[in-house]
Amino acid sequence: RPPVPYDLLSINIGSTPNTAQIAGASEHAIPVKPIDGFIGRFAAMQERLIARKGRARIAVVGAGAGGVELVLSVAHRLRRDLAIGGLDPGGISFLLVTDADDILPTFPPAFRTPFRDILAARGIKVVADAAVREVEPGRLLLADGAPLEADEILWTTQARPAAWLAETGLALERRGFLKVEPTLRASGREDVFAAGDVIAFPSRELPKSGVYAVRAGPVLAENIRRSLMGRPLRPFRPQREAMYLVSTGDPYAVGTRNGLVFKGAWVWRWKDWIDRRFMRRFNELPEMAKRAEVTASPLADREALKEISAMAMRCGGCGAKVGATVLARALSTIEPAPRADIVAGLDAPDDAALVDTGGEKLSVQTVDYFRAMLDDPYLFGRIAANHALGDIYAMGGEPQSALAIATLPYGLESKIEADLSTMLAGANEVLREAQCALVGGHTSEGAELSLGFAVNGLVSRGVALRKGGMRPGDALILTKPLGTGTLLAADMRGKARARWVMAAYAHMTQSNRRAAEILLEHGVHAATDVTGFGLIGHLIEMVRASDVDVTLSIARVPLLAGARETIEAGIFSSLQPQNVRLRRAIRDLEAAAGHPLYPLLFDPQTAGGLLGAVPLARAQSCVDTLVAAGYAQASAIGIVSARSTSVEPLTLDRADSIVGAALAAQSTTRSSQPAAERDKRHAEPVL
Repeated sequence: RPPVPYDLLSINIGSTPNTAQIAGASEHAIPVKPIDGFIGRFAAMQERLIARKGRARIAVVGAGAGGVELVLSVAHRLRRDLAIGGLDPGGISFLLVTDADDILPTFPPAFRTPFRDILAARGIKVVADAAVREVEPGRLLLADGAPLEADEILWTTQARPAAWLAETGLALERRGFLKVEPTLRASGREDVFAAGDVIAFPSRELPKSGVYAVRAGPVLAENIRRSLMGRPLRPFRPQREAMYLVSTGDPYAVGTRNGLVFKGAWVWRWKDWIDRRFMRRFNELPEMAKRAEVTASPLADREALKEISAMAMRCGGCGAKVGATVLARALSTIEPAPRADIVAGLDAPDDAALVDTGGEKLSVQTVDYFRAMLDDPYLFGRIAANHALGDIYAMGGEPQSALAIATLPYGLESKIEADLSTMLAGANEVLREAQCALVGGHTSEGAELSLGFAVNGLVSRGVALRKGGMRPGDALILTKPLGTGTLLAADMRGKARARWVMAAYAHMTQSNRRAAEILLEHGVHAATDVTGFGLIGHLIEMVRASDVDVTLSIARVPLLAGARETIEAGIFSSLQPQNVRLRRAIRDLEAAAGHPLYPLLFDPQTAGGLLGAVPLARAQSCVDTLVAAGYAQASAIGIVSARSTSVEPLTLDRADSIVGAALAAQSTTRSSQPAAERDKRHAEPVL
């Protein structure tokens, strides 16, 4: 991505355990920091432990407060999990390795004593005066040449800064940490601030402890504001004696401050309360206004006032579309000029228009445009371009060229230029990967950052996929999970977990190109991409165009992580109510609506997956191929049947009895299982 411009920069990247100085440590040990990386590595370690039937030797290198708390917590957690899983918790052993002559070397002796007793009582062996020289697979080599056997090695030694800081030109101290003034401004710079483990004060060396990072946060925030307003900065005055509370895994902790040592279950409860209160401040953020202030007017009816008051919480992305019923009514008043070369237009709407240019291939034309739903112009550009290409792939075509349509909020020229170039850089990266040339476009000023593309593609005659080709006996395959609408709405309210949103972004940047190829390879009869009108809305378009009935298994519909939770919390896209109007196409609606996942069938998707109808006999192979290609949650979700006399063409199979039986008759392999029950060993898309 292009460089990110800034007016003020705050560097708060923390530190990592120092593995660089020990041969093999980076390759064979698990560093505790950064914590997001440790969580994944710890989960992988748990899987290896289960594979060994719970028999393993685990070494923790580093016996400061972090190392002691880690070894006790890991021992408590793993032994408990083994017992729950029916394995012998006594088959796992622990070593705590330190190059010092005792554990907790920087703490008072009275603080060490209870931990020595607790470690001994739990069978955790302390290996002191043991400097590690090298790490090999399955063992530590000490400075004196002695080996220590260990199946898993966790690393919590002294902190080191990120290596890239040396390339910034910023002032660093001897170990590579960033020098800062008492105001937390980088030494010699007016526009750079920093806090946490990454900093070093020339006048005083602070321990690399979260205690100081937490205390520095409010000062950092205030000084950034003061700097922007041209006001004097205030100094950060770290406490002389910090309080430390170290847990032992179970509900017990030991604390110390000013030489005083205290311990017990009450200390753990106190620590737990402090930790949870701190974390809650990041999770329970203030919400933006859900409704706008409205001044009553004698010309405004009750419905108008209700809609206007809801404007403060309108969604971006494809959740910003006009509803299907409004669009249909508006288009019904339009009579386009008749032309013989229009193969698919408003008279028979599809994902894209088809135009006969007289050659061997038809021209495929589509346009998509929406306002930003995130504050990173580069990532927004990638998602917008990927979304616009979806219609071309849904028609079985190949993109050829694209025209950009960009709206930017009024501001300084330098800021507008930076946003535009960054947004287009992200979009162009996606277009280039698709061999689609960006050939021009149009820009304008507006209230909100928005981006769209008019995309032209080509498709061979007789190959174009239409919504109206479904046949009785086909299986419906969905290539991506649902949930972007509710997750983006939750993110606007500060109610979505970061990992949910990042996973959703990854799916929104995953191209449908290979999925379309796989559907074509498996004899797909009809297809569409699932976007703003939700799964039900786009499925109804296919059903009506094909004149068939469809039975849909709710249990087989794949969901993004967190989508179930946000729906259950009552968080919906602002387009959801209009999408739900299409529920009248569902048979036995009252029973179907009782399913907890029913609302997600109407959730508007941004850059959603493809929905294809393939012969039932080839459904298993199609899903397996999709999964192997990276569409890890691809799933067969429904069965097409001949049109009945019922007014409602859709049946929701709540128990998966109809769809499950039809798929099971073709195959008993894992691909015929509901998406929620399939394993997740195949790689998910990543940003």
